[in-house]
Amino acid sequence: MMNADIVEIVNVAREVAWLPWAVQYFFLIGLSYGAFLVSLPGLVWRRPGWEAAGRMALLAALVCGLCAPVALLADLHQPGRFWHFYAWFTPSSWMSWGAFFIPVYLGGLLLYAWLAFRPLLARHAAEGGRFAPLARWLAYGGLECPRGLVAAALLAFTGALLVALYTGVEVMVVRSRPLWHTPLLPLQFFITALAGGLGLTLLFNRAAGSRTPGTTLRLARALAWAQAAVLLTGLLWLLLGLSGISPIHAQALAEVAPSANWQFTALWAIAATVATGVLAWKRPGSGVLTGLLALHSAWMMRWTIFIGGQELPKTGAGYYSYQLPLGPEGWLGILGTAGLWLFLYIALTTLLPLHRLGEQGPRRAGA
Repeated sequence: MMNADIVEIVNVAREVAWLPWAVQYFFLIGLSYGAFLVSLPGLVWRRPGWEAAGRMALLAALVCGLCAPVALLADLHQPGRFWHFYAWFTPSSWMSWGAFFIPVYLGGLLLYAWLAFRPLLARHAAEGGRFAPLARWLAYGGLECPRGLVAAALLAFTGALLVALYTGVEVMVVRSRPLWHTPLLPLQFFITALAGGLGLTLLFNRAAGSRTPGTTLRLARALAWAQAAVLLTGLLWLLLGLSGISPIHAQALAEVAPSANWQFTALWAIAATVATGVLAWKRPGSGVLTGLLALHSAWMMRWTIFIGGQELPKTGAGYYSYQLPLGPEGWLGILGTAGLWLFLYIALTTLLPLHRLGEQGPRRAGA
């Protein structure tokens, strides 16, 4: 029997799949492995003038790395689900692989940080104070172990590359959203994470009251080059879309180009990146403003991709509108993560005071 009725689908209501919790996780884990990479020249390669910057960067990597998994667990809606990734491993899922990559990175990072900071912890213990017994226990001798430090750094470096790979590819593989399914996305995540890590290290360096202009200058120069790489990658993305060489880039550009909001967002992102690079190069002493702009650029890139990408309809016309809620899945969740980050920062800087981290070439324990 034939049906003469016409079925019209006016709209379909659905929840946001990737919540602000996911944005916070990708932002924090990116800052962590970006800052970790910044720590290598001073702490592993022993490049002159990079020691203080390396310790500041390692502190930034620790604070963000310890905070990021909490945001990831919250994004699972039911945090107890995390063990499902280990009980039912799915080789075809990048998210499933990520459950194994994260412990590799965090385990290597913690071991690397412990070996790098042992001499400073030993000095804290020797000088006494309320937390001296804890510092003495953590220092465990306080002697430097160069070979162990290099081995731990290599483990953390391997984990960092794996985390950078999976966090980019797990978004890129979503074919239903052309804005996500662009081959340059993992590279864009990586470069903006490195720039954000440099920006956070700059902020820590200023908070320590560092009086070594060389450290600030080196970090600022590195940030300027990182922001230049961000602009070049964005320009390449745009050229691939305009030229039609890459159909997926062309489709993604066609989706966002007609929107005035997206045009404004693109101009804002370019202006923020350019301003950060220019300030870092021309006025390296403006560490606070430069660092904040670098963090803003890294956050904005991830918010635009995750939340803005979901405002583009898979089917239908027009654009969806997303309003950040006040509850745990919105502002309250962001503030809660910021509070946890602040708590970790206070706890770590209590044992590792910033003024000591900012010293160039600290004395060895027992010297």
